[in-house]
Formats: sequence, structure tokens, C-alpha cells
Amino acid sequence: MSKHILEHSLRVPAIEKLKGKRIVLASNSPRRKEILRTFGLAPDIVPSMFEEDLDISEFAEPHEYPVATATHKAVEVYEKLVEQNPDDPPDLVIAADTVVLTHPQPVTSDTSYSILPPTNQELLEKPSSKEDNLRMLLDMNGNVCEVVTGVVVVYPILTAPGYNTKAIDERTLVYFADSPKHIIDAYVESGEGIDRAGGFAIQGLGGMLIRKIEGDYNNVVGFPAASFFKLLDLLVDEDPDFLEV
Repeated sequence: MSKHILEHSLRVPAIEKLKGKRIVLASNSPRRKEILRTFGLAPDIVPSMFEEDLDISEFAEPHEYPVATATHKAVEVYEKLVEQNPDDPPDLVIAADTVVLTHPQPVTSDTSYSILPPTNQELLEKPSSKEDNLRMLLDMNGNVCEVVTGVVVVYPILTAPGYNTKAIDERTLVYFADSPKHIIDAYVESGEGIDRAGGFAIQGLGGMLIRKIEGDYNNVVGFPAASFFKLLDLLVDEDPDFLEV
């Protein structure tokens, strides 16, 4: 078993193709690392230095934003590693970016939730302070938000620019309970949400604020594993050069 493939991983074509390959996760997120390990992948960790400062107003559709950010992360790490050691480039670089969209409209997701009254939709990343965290959670309290994760993989090819990228975006609806303010205040004071997109962690204390979800739970945590492995399966089936260069 290669160092990146753990013993408990499923024996499926995509995993088998990754054996002996150099796999890199362009993120320092312990949650993404743990989700990948749960399903049998233990990539090298090389955090991206990309500033994540893209202008959301330049995107016609908000779901494109996390995909673009993840693309910059993945390419930055891939190019850095190739420059550092041209004789040992990574075989697969994985990057992700998660954002939260408040007050999702029915046209943005295939869902069954009730039509919400017209309101301004806001893209939430990590809160800048506890005050910002409180503002986010009060806005979402008793409402619905959409968690969107862009996942991008980069792998080498023989033609210019020497690599290819493939991307997906995963969308999950999160329904917030109508929590009394003292619970929200207490959660903000815990500090758990300060480094989470949208200011909450569904897998932690923040689960107290959530009534239900529609979609992939792991996506809300930070990495949509099911869709990621489906993407790998498609690449194995459709791209004969995938992981062969």
C-alpha cells in the first residue's frame, strides 16, 4: 500500500490508480484532511499561499466564486512544487474553497424548501470578528443558507501549460433552528465559528443551531467526499492520460 493510500480504503478503480502517486492537499484545514483520511487518502499537506481576495462582483453567478478560488489555490501549489523539484512533480493536487450563501433562491438549487421573500443574498466567508460572527448567525437564524464548496484537482499532462484542471461545485442547504439569542451569543463567545465559512461548525457546538440539511453533510464540514470520488472515477474513465504522465 502506498503512503497516500490507507489500508481501509475501498478497492475501487480511482483509488487503485492513485497507488504509488504523489497526492497533495493544498490546504491546512484539519477538517478536509480528516474527511480524506476517513475515506482512505492521506495526502501531503502543502497549504496554498493564495490570498483568497477575488472580487465576488466579477462573477456572474456566485457559485463560480469558490471554484475560482480553489483553482487559484491548486495551480499555485502545483506550480510551486514543480518549480522546487521539476524531477518529482505532484501527480495530483487537490484544493477546495467553501463559502456560505445566505437566503438562497429556488432558482439556485434543486430543492423543496418554501419560497423565501425577496431579500439580499450575501456571500459569507470566515467572520472577521466575534461581532461579525454574531451578525452572520442572527441573519441566518430561523432561515436557510446554502453551503457551496468548489473542489479542483490539478494533474500533469504533456501539452502546455503542463497541467490540466478539473472542477466541481457541491451545494448543500442548511436549515437553521429559530434559536433564542442567548444561545447564539453563547456560541459566538465559544469562538468555534471564527475560522469557519459562515461562522458555524455543524460538526461541533454549532450543530445546536441547525435543524436539518438537504445534501452532503461532509460538504458543510468542508469537503464533499462523494462528489470528489465521483470526479476521480470520471477522470479514470474519460481521460486516458489521467495519472499516466
